[in-house]
Amino acid sequence: MVLTQVRHALDPLSEDEIVAAMRILRETKGLPERHRIAQVALQEPPKADVLAGNDTDREAFILIIDRDQGLTYEAVVSITSGNVRSWKELRGVQPPITFEEFAECEQACINDPDFRAAVAKRGITDMSLLMVDPWSAGAYEDSEGRRLSRALTWVRSSPDDNGYAHPLEGLLTLVDLHAGKVVKIEDHGVVPVPQSDGNYIPKYVGKLRDDIKPISITQPEGPSWVIDGNHVSWQKWKMRVGFTPREGLVLHQVSYTDGGRDRPVLYRASVAEMVVPYGDPSPTHRRKNAFDVGEYNIGLLANSLELGCDCLGLIHYFDATLADTRGNPYTLRNAICLHEEDFGMGWKHTDFRTEEVAVRRSRRLVVSFVSTVGNYEYGFFWYFYQDGSIEHEVKMTGIVSTGALMPGETRKYGQRLTPDGLYAPIHQHYFNFRLDLDIDGVDNSIYEIHAETEPAGPENPLHNAFYSKATLLTTEQEAQQHVDPMRGRIWKIVNNGVKNWVDEPVGYRLVPGTNVGALVGDTSSVYKRAGFMTKHVWVTPYAEDERFPAGDYPNQHEGGAGLPEWTAANRSIEDTDIVLWYSLGSHHPVRLEDWPVMPVQRVGFMLQPMGFFDRSPAIDVPPEPSHCH
Repeated sequence: MVLTQVRHALDPLSEDEIVAAMRILRETKGLPERHRIAQVALQEPPKADVLAGNDTDREAFILIIDRDQGLTYEAVVSITSGNVRSWKELRGVQPPITFEEFAECEQACINDPDFRAAVAKRGITDMSLLMVDPWSAGAYEDSEGRRLSRALTWVRSSPDDNGYAHPLEGLLTLVDLHAGKVVKIEDHGVVPVPQSDGNYIPKYVGKLRDDIKPISITQPEGPSWVIDGNHVSWQKWKMRVGFTPREGLVLHQVSYTDGGRDRPVLYRASVAEMVVPYGDPSPTHRRKNAFDVGEYNIGLLANSLELGCDCLGLIHYFDATLADTRGNPYTLRNAICLHEEDFGMGWKHTDFRTEEVAVRRSRRLVVSFVSTVGNYEYGFFWYFYQDGSIEHEVKMTGIVSTGALMPGETRKYGQRLTPDGLYAPIHQHYFNFRLDLDIDGVDNSIYEIHAETEPAGPENPLHNAFYSKATLLTTEQEAQQHVDPMRGRIWKIVNNGVKNWVDEPVGYRLVPGTNVGALVGDTSSVYKRAGFMTKHVWVTPYAEDERFPAGDYPNQHEGGAGLPEWTAANRSIEDTDIVLWYSLGSHHPVRLEDWPVMPVQRVGFMLQPMGFFDRSPAIDVPPEPSHCH
């Protein structure tokens, strides 16, 4: 059931609000035409005001690029009051690359005579078939204040060909995005362009399987959710669904109804940053690393999802209201997909004495979005379960980043994909999730918990004993930790002011799934810039301005910003409002089976109640009426 939309302090900006905010800004500051708008988003009101239910102004955060002066401006505009609340000039930072600059970077390369000559050396004369991807420049040289992209090039064999099958190895182009001109060309020698077909659309694939029967998912009585604007109620879960240009899907004020009371679990949750470092030291690939949130605005690159393709069953879609580089609003239809799905067995027991069988099906609510960043697709899926658990799963698909090898060449840093030299380097995907947990209230603490074996002795004569050891983490630096599956390491967030029925603090635990350590060297540029990936768990005291783990502006930043900088103060994290940052790594040595389009690879983690409830909250799930007796 969907009710009339109601404006809430945390709801994303509407089109009318974006228009009003830009009008106020232009009238106040007189922005020249060449100034670009890199981002328009809700300036979220202070957390304390939201929790207290105080009236707050509707405000917009606007990020402006001065292309002529090479400056960046941050503005906060009060739509309610009709004025510019703050205006800040920033020097030495670069906002994310805009979608408009994708095309401009490609055109700058094609217009450059030296680039055209380098392409011609590789036997290519039709410039219309070139694909130039604007990879972020990183921090490998003095940029002299320029806004740079280190572009890589591929070529299509026809207008609808998969160009990633035909890379121009050894050709790197440094482009000044403000000037729209090539600054430097690196040509490390001609490598034959692979010619093998890499197409994947049906007309090229040929005969498709004909033995797949339809699956129909129906809910004849309608869905179990109630949606009121951006507020969602499903079973005992309540939450607000938001969206930002930088992070994409954001969840606010997640709570679970227990004993007639809405008990808070999460105030805010999002993927706050991600980075993809590549492990090949050859010239074409050694500088490849991309911060897809901070350098590319993963929310702005979100897909418009389609029923039966991206989402299946009875679906509710949320649109995303965004702004282009002129500050004009537009609506991305179906940016967020919400649905519920069967998830197999929830719990079961057979009493062999009475022959009584009790079984319950599990059902979960799914809230997701998918973003395309150049060659890769990322799907971010939040799952809410009837037992009070929350899971996040990242689904990675799309096309691996490719290069080319000389005839007969092999490289230990990647995988040859075709006989004629198409190649994909080894890499990792690192995601960082900002989890502002409010377990039954704002003041929380966190424990590290792992299993230990009890030494042999009078208390353990058969040496069979083991137990869970819990250690309170009191400062930021104590909380910087790695996963340890050999000892079952988890982290428990508790509220010491609220006790369960065995007089223990209520809590939730973070349970890691598959993870991996960062493999780039600790003196490498990407290691310094993506400091968040050096630890799997970070904990900080809540601060309004600490939002992004690699800093506000990772594009061309030399490193050290964000979590490493904040936690150097080693602040207390005991019995206070804390934020848990979880770094999730996926290791990707490329397979032949990943070409031409990679089957979905999954990684994730869970937040599970641990003493939050007095008993299983799923005990009241009814049996299936039609099938279970």
